Amino acid sequence: MIHSLSSVSRGIAPPTGRTRSMNAVEIEAAVSALALQPFDSAEFPFAFLAAFDNKETTIKRLRKGETNGSDLPGGVLQRNNIHIATCAVGQVGETLRALRLSPKTAAAKAKFILATDGGTLEAEELSTGETVASEYEDFAQHFGSFLPLAGISTIKEIKDNPIDVRATGRLNKLYVELLKENPEWATEARRHDMNHFMARLIFCFFAEDTDIFNGAKLFTNTVEQMSERDGSNTHQVLETLFRSMNIDIAERAAARLPGWADTFPYVNGGLFSGATDVPHFSRIARTYLLRSGELRWPHPTGLDWPTLQL
Repeated sequence: MIHSLSSVSRGIAPPTGRTRSMNAVEIEAAVSALALQPFDSAEFPFAFLAAFDNKETTIKRLRKGETNGSDLPGGVLQRNNIHIATCAVGQVGETLRALRLSPKTAAAKAKFILATDGGTLEAEELSTGETVASEYEDFAQHFGSFLPLAGISTIKEIKDNPIDVRATGRLNKLYVELLKENPEWATEARRHDMNHFMARLIFCFFAEDTDIFNGAKLFTNTVEQMSERDGSNTHQVLETLFRSMNIDIAERAAARLPGWADTFPYVNGGLFSGATDVPHFSRIARTYLLRSGELRWPHPTGLDWPTLQL
């Protein structure tokens, strides 16, 4: 996912003075930009955290050592988030082990550990044991694995699959337009709801391009056919589709779903569980949504999709 950031010190940071949280699209852009910058071992931990929506004041406190609890050389430890350390060339594996064994890592309840020498990068999500190992210049391809650092829950099929640049740009425009129409969704209280909504959309775009849904462009075509051109009922159409994908096939009859929604599969794994409310769409937002669906979304190889019932 992609687009917009500015420099802070020699690292990469979200736009200065922003009043809302970054979405996954903007985070991917920041991480991709960071991966293209010359590696600076002293600045990397701070630039990495800035790319994942840490505020400038948070970065300053870590930089001064006020909140940095690391016990390793070149280390930055953010409580309840991540323990990062840069190291000499060829020492990435050894440094990652040191991060894992550090008593500070456990005491700070870090979710991730990450080590890099600017040539390679290795990381681990401590609760699941899932690992990332890549060339430094390619680590942005794994940005989805780190989205929990920004408070964004991820699903397996989105991890390690950066989205086509054109699709990303359109999603970013959609995001901005939706916040313009629904300012309450830009508040901290609804941050998780907005990110969850965007994750659902991304899954649907992936699914209709990888034959998970039964029919070419089933999701995009259904939204186009069932929603008003002015966008006034688009939220209702999406709410119905999301609700249908959370209803087991055996329970569909009792749910009395409309026929156009009943053709969608049940998606296990929790992505469509919970609240199904959707922000209201303007005519422009609806257009951005449909134009995003027209693109070919990359096939996520080597990943397990949620269990589906057709």
